[in-house]
Amino acid sequence: MRVCVFCGSSSGRERHLEVAREVGRTLARRGIDVVYGGAAVGMMGAMADGALEVGGTVIGVIPQSLVDWEVAHRGLTELHVVADMHERKALMARLADAFVTLPGGAGTLEEMFEVWTWAQLGLHVKPLGLLDVDGYFGHLLKMVDHMVEEGFLKPAYRDMLLVADELDRLLDDFRDYQPPAYKWTEDGPLR
Repeated sequence: MRVCVFCGSSSGRERHLEVAREVGRTLARRGIDVVYGGAAVGMMGAMADGALEVGGTVIGVIPQSLVDWEVAHRGLTELHVVADMHERKALMARLADAFVTLPGGAGTLEEMFEVWTWAQLGLHVKPLGLLDVDGYFGHLLKMVDHMVEEGFLKPAYRDMLLVADELDRLLDDFRDYQPPAYKWTEDGPLR
């Protein structure tokens, strides 16, 4: 199994770096290969280093522009250098069987929202989830629930976004994940 991890190129708080390292270690110890954005900096680097420390397989996908900025991780199992961010996200999605989002900024959220949107459109049936470290995603989840209340997000699509505060629990939820039946309707229920 391969899990794509979306997380910040910034470090955030020290607690976030610790969690990122432990996520890498946990995935590797469970025999799960890591796919991520290929950087050696911030939470991305900490997560990759954690997996590598315990002998895990880590596959990075990074655009040439970030290689030019010298942020590429040079110790990975595989490093795919691609033309741009669009190609990066598409390849990471193809390589992964599931997606975990850790705390991060706008880029992290953009990646998560894109694969979630693709799932809503039926372009993939892979599970995706938020690792809600210390309630980091609380405000975002309130907004997501507000989208349901306002009629912009079907409850079945809201349920596609799995949330847990422990990685093992999130991975267990992935194992049991069943995507909703897809049917595009404007007003009718999702069937």
